[in-house]
Amino acid sequence: MSNTNFIPGSAPFSPEQAQMLNQVLPSLTPDQLIWMEGFISGLRAASGATPSATAVAPAAKPELTILFGSESGNAEALADQTAKAAGKKGFKAKAVSMSDISPAKLKKVKNLLVIVSTWGEGDPPENAVDFYTEFMGDSAPKFDGVNFSVCGLGDTSYEHFCKMGKDFDARLETLGGTRIADRKDCDVDFDDDYAEWLDTSLNGLWEVAGVTVTATAPLAGSAIAAPASEYSRKNPFPAELTERVLLNGAGSAKGTVHLEFNLEGSGLTYEVGDALGIVPQNSAQLVEAILAKTGFSADEMVSLKDGEHSLRDALTSELDITALSKPVLTHYNEIAGNKKLTAIIEDKDKLNDYVYGRDLLDVLEDFPAKTLDAQQLCGVLRKLPPRLYSIASSPKAHEGEVHLTIGVVRYNSQDREREGVCSTYTAERIEVGDKAKVFVSPNKNFKLPANPDAPVIMVGPGTGIAPFRAFIEERAATEASGKNWLIFGDQHYLTDFLYQAEWQSYLADGVLSKLDVAFSRDQAHKIYVQDRMRENSKEIYQWLQDGAYFYVCGDANKMAHDVDKALHEIVAQEAGLSEEDAVAYIKQLKSEKRYERDVY
Repeated sequence: MSNTNFIPGSAPFSPEQAQMLNQVLPSLTPDQLIWMEGFISGLRAASGATPSATAVAPAAKPELTILFGSESGNAEALADQTAKAAGKKGFKAKAVSMSDISPAKLKKVKNLLVIVSTWGEGDPPENAVDFYTEFMGDSAPKFDGVNFSVCGLGDTSYEHFCKMGKDFDARLETLGGTRIADRKDCDVDFDDDYAEWLDTSLNGLWEVAGVTVTATAPLAGSAIAAPASEYSRKNPFPAELTERVLLNGAGSAKGTVHLEFNLEGSGLTYEVGDALGIVPQNSAQLVEAILAKTGFSADEMVSLKDGEHSLRDALTSELDITALSKPVLTHYNEIAGNKKLTAIIEDKDKLNDYVYGRDLLDVLEDFPAKTLDAQQLCGVLRKLPPRLYSIASSPKAHEGEVHLTIGVVRYNSQDREREGVCSTYTAERIEVGDKAKVFVSPNKNFKLPANPDAPVIMVGPGTGIAPFRAFIEERAATEASGKNWLIFGDQHYLTDFLYQAEWQSYLADGVLSKLDVAFSRDQAHKIYVQDRMRENSKEIYQWLQDGAYFYVCGDANKMAHDVDKALHEIVAQEAGLSEEDAVAYIKQLKSEKRYERDVY
């Protein structure tokens, strides 16, 4: 449902004027609308005119709640952006985390927008688990009279794409809510789809609110426009790579690089705990192999959403040629018409097995399409998504710089060597002095305590060490008095002790109060960070009792689960609690923002 008339019948215009305005306004770009707004304001100021009683906003602005469920921070950032856009349009808007409200309280709102991400294999994000469980349960209240719309964030490379968005949308309707705009399912490149959903939703809500748009309120589209000079996800900054250091010693099975980028002149700012987005380029070797397999000319021009590109440029810088998914295979098979591929697409287990470790070249080799052309090939693929990395530096310690810690990904699949797109791009395919497109991705759910006296426990194996390097730099720069305990793990002490000299220096200076390490392959039986936690169970519990904040960063699939399990066991053992009470204790830590995770 969308508002087709920008100027409602109650506006102070003649029918002829309203008709002309409604013809012109939809054709204007956001920049043109903003210019017009300033121009009209200038005319009004020059004439000394003031808005008439019929042109001003009603005294009581319609209220709008933007409910968000966020894991990495994207949904929360969009919720804040939505609240600002709605405020400019005339709403009294506020963004609310699912962790800070119950379904019973939410049912009292009149206008509701939901922005929710899907985590892992169709799970709710961390801050939405309890709300989602209650909301989907039999005891959920009715939402009669609530106007709503839902925007889901997800990744089409996962089976349960935008499952949370779909669940919330369907459940709100089942509980009696009124959908005022269709749900939007956004892939990792969500900017355009989100902007379209926001525009449609705000117009729909304004229409059902039954009030007149204020003379100064931005109209459709302009509420989300940003200055062209502002560097962001939509407009990344070309940052110079000034330093690259291999952190692993000779003989290591791993390749981990420390990277430093220059942000001077960008206007970009970040806080410790945030992430840096990098827009990578695909491997030239893989691009050339795809061109050779198809026989297409590298210089042939193809049309993408943002304009014309040569095929080589499109495959190198614009399109995702490494991640396969059901949508990609389905679109490809509409051209190929291959029965074997159809059987794979229709069988969940076969599909999951096929897409794992394969890329576009495999598809072209396994299921050749006789009628495929270059434009069709590009139409099958999604936009190359940026990669997010936890920032490994404090801006107070490195003004105008941002540091990253990246593990280089390499593996063999189907008798062909493969590599991670962004990790090898930053480790090898750009040189010191070259520039990479970057942007800051805030993460409000992974921050140091506001109280500098509060102790912190940091568990970060492998590249999970990155944000804790930033944490310690920040605590040192601000002379925070709280104790700092780091638990780090990797394969071998001699080759994989990342930032070893820095940690030893912090220990000597007293900035780092305690350091425990777990090198899994330096002895016959493997030792991990969760084992070190259990060995120090009494002290960990005492730190928690003293108000410590507990942080985890790294692998979500196994490590984070094992650390969480160990933490529950420690609390139960040291406090003499039942399993149920230990769960409640940990839940309370989360509600107090004293147990935070940055996992991937």
